[in-house]
Amino acid sequence: MTVTLYAPSYFCRRCIWLKTCVLCSEASQRLDIMPRKRRRCQSSVCNMGSEIVEPDNAISTDVLLSSDPCTSPNVVSSNLVDLKRLTFFPFNSLPADCQLHIFSFLSEVEKCRAALVCQSWSVLMRTPRLWRVADFVRLGAFHSGIDEVLVSTREFERWKEWVYQYAYHLTSRSASLMVLHASFDLSDQKSKWKDFLLHFLEGIHCNDLEVLDLNWTLTYLEPIDFGPQSSMTGASLVKMEQMKNFQVLLEKLTRSSPKLTKMKLPFDWSQRSVTLLSHFKQLSTLELKYFWVFKGVCPSIMRELTNSLPNLKNLTLHVLVPVRDLGISYALESRSLEFLDVSQSHGLVFGYLHLPSLKELRIKKAVRGIILNRRTRLALQSKWTCLYDLLKKGTPNLQLINGEKLLPQWREFGYHELHAILLQSCYCLKHSDTWLL
Repeated sequence: MTVTLYAPSYFCRRCIWLKTCVLCSEASQRLDIMPRKRRRCQSSVCNMGSEIVEPDNAISTDVLLSSDPCTSPNVVSSNLVDLKRLTFFPFNSLPADCQLHIFSFLSEVEKCRAALVCQSWSVLMRTPRLWRVADFVRLGAFHSGIDEVLVSTREFERWKEWVYQYAYHLTSRSASLMVLHASFDLSDQKSKWKDFLLHFLEGIHCNDLEVLDLNWTLTYLEPIDFGPQSSMTGASLVKMEQMKNFQVLLEKLTRSSPKLTKMKLPFDWSQRSVTLLSHFKQLSTLELKYFWVFKGVCPSIMRELTNSLPNLKNLTLHVLVPVRDLGISYALESRSLEFLDVSQSHGLVFGYLHLPSLKELRIKKAVRGIILNRRTRLALQSKWTCLYDLLKKGTPNLQLINGEKLLPQWREFGYHELHAILLQSCYCLKHSDTWLL
């Protein structure tokens, strides 16, 4: 791409027409420039002395000379030569790394348009490290700011066609991804999204992948099925298929993407999934959503996961404890964890905390409407330790709870604001005197 700046001088029509482009070495004919005045041609190679052209947006030479005290012909000619040298920016003369760095600020659409400019740019646009993001839920036939939207079957098929084209676009350039956003139902036997993702990961470079946002329980923009609902047995088989395919995909990522630092996905809390997830030692931010309402969480597995991630600093848990596990309490241990958010969990009660680096905690008590008689409720709540006692012993550097800054002496004595927070967060007898759990 050539950016032409008209020099403050006047050339005849022949000189302007035969002026060459430095980048593409092709003669550029400026037919849109019309003559306005007759002057002497200042080109040293012109012998014609024909009709002279003054561009409409040219700067008068007299104006330049009037501001310059040096009016000798030699000084004027040298200034004109310097100005003629500034008529373009030699982008193609930059090192390839500099050009790639400039191109990295373009969006995906802008990169595709830039590839049509010339052959050298087209070659640069196929550099793998220019394609760092694969977002299967942001682009496509539709652009929506919500997670679920009603679309027709025809529109969904159009979106699927775009997904395959988008994946081919990235694999043909051997993209070196750093960010991957996707939402596919891995149990879909018709579309076979598991095979699609595995094939996609094999066709790109995943060694630099750092951010993974994957919802493997539903397909983005898939129409809602209003037909007869499947039985409980059928739903269980679907969930088991999803879990099995997720573990296959997670095992693939442990080999191809060991540098993952941020993950957001539904989690089944099985022993195998926890073992695979613990291989990502560079993880610093982790958000795990609940997988199925009937899938419980073993306390020892949760403790094992937090212990096995030495660089974990931000943890968000969406845990839905089944009614059958209502009396179970959980333990968390991590020397590196600084931020913990369990405000979206239901029925998650802690019995032990050892978080020496924790600075901020977000926790909320969720009343699910389970009606218990007084005797059963007291039997359950008597097993649960007060959250205030756990925080005093296990979080020496805690500064914020639910966005409220703690007073420096909060461990020595309680105060009204802290008591109000505990009433919204703690399940013990002192802070939860109700027959609803």
